[in-house]
Amino acid sequence: MHDGTTIRRTSGRRGSPPKGGMARNWSQEPHHRRRRGLALLLFGAAAIIILIAVASRGGGATPHPAATSAASFFGRIQTLAGGGSGSFAGNELAAEDAGIDRTLAYTPLVQIAGSQHKEVALTFDDGPGPFTPQVLSVLQRENIPATFFQVGELQKYFHASTSQILAMGDPIGDHTYSHAPMSHLSAAEQQKQLLDQVSAIRQYGAPFPRLFRPPYGYWNRTTLALLHKYRMLMILWTIDTEDFKLPGSAAIAHTILSGARPGAIFLMHDAGGNRSQTAAARPEIIHGLRAKGYKLVTVPKLLLDNPPPRNQQVPLSGSGG
Repeated sequence: MHDGTTIRRTSGRRGSPPKGGMARNWSQEPHHRRRRGLALLLFGAAAIIILIAVASRGGGATPHPAATSAASFFGRIQTLAGGGSGSFAGNELAAEDAGIDRTLAYTPLVQIAGSQHKEVALTFDDGPGPFTPQVLSVLQRENIPATFFQVGELQKYFHASTSQILAMGDPIGDHTYSHAPMSHLSAAEQQKQLLDQVSAIRQYGAPFPRLFRPPYGYWNRTTLALLHKYRMLMILWTIDTEDFKLPGSAAIAHTILSGARPGAIFLMHDAGGNRSQTAAARPEIIHGLRAKGYKLVTVPKLLLDNPPPRNQQVPLSGSGG
């Protein structure tokens, strides 16, 4: 059952979907670490200044002006190095959030970002699952950020990976609660799929997601209306690796490296089946993209640095998340 509007689809993977029913810790990103490194350097300098100032005032009770000034500086460095309001990380998240808002002002969905910078984004669907730790291990070792579109009902089994993703500083998008084909559902059912996923990931510290990816690529006007209501941007993909078909890690890597272009969004999966080939392909993909001069970023960072074109060309067929 759906709202009667024309169904727009971008996928048909895993056969025909069911017809209806419910089927910030410290970031590990390189740019976050560089900023924290600078903050900690300044932090150390402030500590030295305080020690010198305290030593110079001897046993007097009145605080030395230099000590007061240094303490204030010391506090500012603590703020910058943290993760809250006024910190480097907090300011960056606010900028990325504003970038999503600017994108939503002229398009409800994105298939590819702009080409202003040579940046691309790796995205993973259907997690968390038993292969998610393998994927995360490679990303963490290579200092590569990614974006994850998670299924809510899997949190009860694999939430440790969700916690790890959040600790790495990577964003988590909404992929419905039970991997449901949205255009086959009523408005009430679609809303429940969105919000139940939100409730599931919030238990583990995830913020309300700003990004959504439709399972199977199925969505309609009702889906867009709900996303508008909750200020979510639909993220589709530029290149589908079709890793769910298990073509081999070399083929998965080749699909990405041969299709890479500035602003590209790559679709992969860390759950929903055997994802060992996807995990095995990570190093070749990462090293190959770097060799081509690409910087790998999250989807929010990609949108911030590379505002998407206004006329997005939405695929009418193909595999999807």
